[in-house]
Amino acid sequence: MSFTSMHWGAYRPQVVDGKLQAMVPAEWDPDPSAIGASIPEALTSPTRILRPAVRRSYLAQPGSHPELRGQEPFVEVSWEVALDLVAGQLKQVKAEHGNQAIFGGSYGWGSAGRFHHAQSQLHRFLNQFGGYVFSMDSYSLGAGRVLMPHIVGNMDWLLAAHTSWKNLAQHCELFVAFGGLPAKNAQASPGGASEHLLTRALEEMSETGVQFVNVSPLRDDLTGPKNIQWLPVRPGSDTALMLALSYVLVSEGLHNEDFVQRYTVGYERFRDYLLGHVDGQPKNSLWAQALTDIPAQQITDLARRMARQRTMINVAYSLQRSVHGEQPFWMTVTLAALLGQIGLPGGGFGLGYGCMNNTGSGRKAFSGPRFSQGVNPVKDFIPVARVTDMLLNPGAPFDYNGKQLHYPDIRLVYWAGGNIFHHHQDLNRLLEAWQRPQTIVVHEQFWTAQAKYSDIVLPATTALERNDIGSSASDRFMIAMHQAIEPVGEARDDYSILADVARRLGFRDAFTEGRDAEAWLRFTYDESRGRAQEHGIELPDFDRFWRDGLFEIDYPDNDTVLLESFREDPDAHPLPTPSGRIEIFSERIASFGYADCPGHPVWLDKPLASFPLQLLSNQPKTRLHSQYDHGAYSRASKVRQREPLTLNPADARDRGLVDGDVVKVFNDRGAFLAGVIVSDGIRPGVVQIATGAWFDPWVPGERNSLEKHGNPNMITADIGASSLSQGCSAQTASVEIVKWDQALPPITAFEPPSMV
Repeated sequence: MSFTSMHWGAYRPQVVDGKLQAMVPAEWDPDPSAIGASIPEALTSPTRILRPAVRRSYLAQPGSHPELRGQEPFVEVSWEVALDLVAGQLKQVKAEHGNQAIFGGSYGWGSAGRFHHAQSQLHRFLNQFGGYVFSMDSYSLGAGRVLMPHIVGNMDWLLAAHTSWKNLAQHCELFVAFGGLPAKNAQASPGGASEHLLTRALEEMSETGVQFVNVSPLRDDLTGPKNIQWLPVRPGSDTALMLALSYVLVSEGLHNEDFVQRYTVGYERFRDYLLGHVDGQPKNSLWAQALTDIPAQQITDLARRMARQRTMINVAYSLQRSVHGEQPFWMTVTLAALLGQIGLPGGGFGLGYGCMNNTGSGRKAFSGPRFSQGVNPVKDFIPVARVTDMLLNPGAPFDYNGKQLHYPDIRLVYWAGGNIFHHHQDLNRLLEAWQRPQTIVVHEQFWTAQAKYSDIVLPATTALERNDIGSSASDRFMIAMHQAIEPVGEARDDYSILADVARRLGFRDAFTEGRDAEAWLRFTYDESRGRAQEHGIELPDFDRFWRDGLFEIDYPDNDTVLLESFREDPDAHPLPTPSGRIEIFSERIASFGYADCPGHPVWLDKPLASFPLQLLSNQPKTRLHSQYDHGAYSRASKVRQREPLTLNPADARDRGLVDGDVVKVFNDRGAFLAGVIVSDGIRPGVVQIATGAWFDPWVPGERNSLEKHGNPNMITADIGASSLSQGCSAQTASVEIVKWDQALPPITAFEPPSMV
C-alpha cells in the first residue's frame, strides 16, 4: 500500500473502486494529525472546482468590471478557451506594461510534494516568460527573517541547526517558552511532517525533570509536562519582560561577562540603555510589571532561576507578527547571550520550537529534491505582507531592510497556491485593492474566496491525484507519493497547465526541457543524490525508492547543539554577521536610521488600543491555515457553524455571555461573527480566535459587510512590523464584542459561486 505526504502528516490512502474512503496515519507516527480525516469527503464536496471558469463580464470583455469580482456569476469554459484567455492576457500586459506589471502571488503551502509545488511551478513559468514582481519573506516569519541575518544568521540555517529535543531532554533544566509550545502548530512542516515530535519530546523532557515556564496569555499554549509555571503575560509585552529579566541579571552580577565580551558586539551600548543611563528609566522588574501584568517578584525570581539552571529560551513566531515584531526575537538572543549558555548542550535560545514539526528533530538537514525556478529578470519585489499597499499605491516609496524602494504598478496577478483572503490583514482594505488589477488568474482546487474573487479560475489537482515526492528538511522520511485516485472533474496539475500556457506563448520546450511530470520526478530525485551525499546520505536509485515508498533520513554522528562550533572557536567559526559575532548592537541596522527599529533591542510603546479587548489570531488546530476548513474535522469544531472565540469568564460575565452564544467582534476596521467558548485558560482582557475560517461576507464583494463565519482578518491591522522588515502585524489588534441577538445569517463560505 502506497503513502502520501501532507504538510501535517504521512498517510496510507484507502481507495475502493477508485474512490478515496479514508486516510490512515502512518503506523510509526506517535501523534498523527486528525486533519487527514477531512480529506476523503472534502475532495468531492460541492466546494471542488470541476472545470475552468471565467467571471461572466470578464469573459465577455477581458479586463472589464474588476469591481464585480466576488459578486457576479462564473461561466464554465473549456480548457482551450481558458488557456487561450490566460495566454492572451499575459501577452497583452507584457506588451503594454512590461513584465514588471505582473505579480506572481503564489504562496508556499500549496503542496508538500517537491515537484508539484505550486509556487515553484508558477515562478519557473513566469521567469521564463520574462520575469515578474515577487514577494520576499513570509507572513509567518516576516520580521524574524529580515532581522536575524543582521544579528546571528539567516533563519533557514538557524532552524536546521537547532539543538535537538534529545539533547534538551538530557541537558536542559529550565525551558522558558515565550509564546508557549503549542502542539497544534508543531503538526506541520512545509515539505511534510512524517513523524510528529513535540508531544513525545515534551514527555521525555518532563520525565528527566525539565521545568517549563509558559509565557503566554493562553494556558494551553504549553501542555503535557508535569512542571509548568504559567505566566499570563499581556499580549505584546514580552520584550519588556525580557528586558527586566536582563536587568536583574546585569544589576545582580548574574550575567556572563566573559561570554558577552568574547562572543558579542555592542553589549555596552545595550547595557547603558538597560540600566537607564540613556533615557533615565531602568528596565527593572517594577517597570516591567506595569507593562506585562507579571508581578515584579516573579520576574526577579525567574531571572535568578535562569541564571542558576541550564536554560533554553524559546520564542514563538507569533510574537514577531506584531508592531515592533523584531524586538522579541532580538531580545531572546540578547537574554540568552547574557546567560552565556549559547552553544552549550541544553541551553541557549530557540526561534520557533513548536512552530513547525521538524525544528529540533536532530536529523540531517537534507531537504530532498528541488524543482529549479530559474532566474527572474525582474528585480522589483515587495515584502509579502504589503500586497494591499502595492495595489493601492503604485509608484509610492516604501522602506525595507535599509533601502527605499517603490511599489510597482501591477496589472495582472497570477496566483497558484495560497489564499490571500486567509493570510492577509484588514480584508476590507484588501477588497478595495483587489479591484485594481485588470486580470487575476488563480489555480485552485476548491472554491475558496481566492477563487471566487478572481477572473479566471483553473482547477488544480490535489496531492492524491498525481505522483510526487514528499520531503522536508530534517524530517524523518522522504516519501514516494504514489497517485491514489484519478483527478476529480477536469482538474489538471499545475505543471501541465503552465506547460500548455507556455506552448501558447512560445516557450514550452524551455519550460519542460522535454520532460513530462514523471521524467521530472526521476530527474529531480537523481539531482538530489549529490546533495544528499554532502550530508552523508546515500540515496538508493529512483526505481528502488519508488518501489519501497520511503527512505529514512538518519542522524548525524554528533548530536545537534545550536552554535556549538561558534562557541568552541568564534574566530575559526565566525557567524555570517558583519562582525562575525552575535550583534547585540548592530551598526548596520543603526545606520538605517529607523526610529521604529534602532540599533539594539528596545521597548517601543505599542499603538494605543481603541477597544478594550486584545485579539489573538493564532494558528488553528483543525486545519492548516485555511486548508480543509470545509472538511469534517474543522466544521465539527465550530460553534453554531461559526469559528470559536475564547474569552475569560470575567469578560464574558461583563457582557452577559455564555458558552454557545454568537457574538459580533468589531473595531473600526470591520466586524465578524464568532461562537463563544468561555475558559479560565485565557487571561482577562484577551480574546482568541484561530485564523483560517473561509471568508464569508454577508454581502459578497461589498466593503464593510459583516463577515459571518469568523475570519479575524476582517479586523486585524495591515501595517508593517517596522521599516526594517515590513512584516505582518496581525497580533496587534484591539476589539469589542457584543452578543448577536438577531437571526443568524446562513454560512455560504463552502458553497460554489453561481454558474451561468
